[in-house]
Amino acid sequence: MTFATKALELAHQVVQTQAEQVSAAAALFVASLRAGGVVNAFGSGHSEAIAMEIAGRAGGLVPSNRLTPRDLVLYGGEPPGVLTSELERDPSIAHRIYGLAPVEPQDVFVIISSSGVNGTVVELATIVKERGHPLIALTSVEHSTRMTSRHPSGGKLLDVADVVLDNGAPYGDSILELPGGGAYGAISTITSALLAQMVVTEAVDELVRLGETPPIYLSANIAGGDEHNRALESRYAGRIRRGA
Repeated sequence: MTFATKALELAHQVVQTQAEQVSAAAALFVASLRAGGVVNAFGSGHSEAIAMEIAGRAGGLVPSNRLTPRDLVLYGGEPPGVLTSELERDPSIAHRIYGLAPVEPQDVFVIISSSGVNGTVVELATIVKERGHPLIALTSVEHSTRMTSRHPSGGKLLDVADVVLDNGAPYGDSILELPGGGAYGAISTITSALLAQMVVTEAVDELVRLGETPPIYLSANIAGGDEHNRALESRYAGRIRRGA
């Protein structure tokens, strides 16, 4: 079986099994946006690609922010050398990431981590809930439940969130088996991006149903796109940021 065949099968499974959770997540988006809130999406490593699906892209919501460990350098004055592959395991940096973000009480958070066990992810989720924000987790339930938490509390991302979106990725992420053991063909980015767009589009559909005009980005590569986007961004001055 080819990667494409298996990936499409898993994507179809995710669409079927996660419909209720997607609707619940979309409802949290709508409630936050109607209250003047912003969608804050956090991911590190490959999960940052999913945060980019949610925050700051064409066809997506203008009131959105992408949080990342790079914020320590971009906004916190830390030297670039602080950014290592081990950083996401450090719970303490979650406090800096949250503190550097232009967060308001009515904001909603999406935290993306297929494993859902690293220190930064679990600590940020804990902070978000302690501050009273709605929290959506996008994770692999199978992978996470088979892992031991790397957070001092022993908790995992899926233990903290209000809504858990399961990307259906298997333990280890890959879906094709190698002869003699091992696997290849990572899937979590594909199914997580699908879920992210399902939530955004369902939220937009609901805003339209309520008679509102959703604040949606146009592509900057079409005529009038820049002007349209700048006008919408000006409504959220000081609330959203578009960094590197």
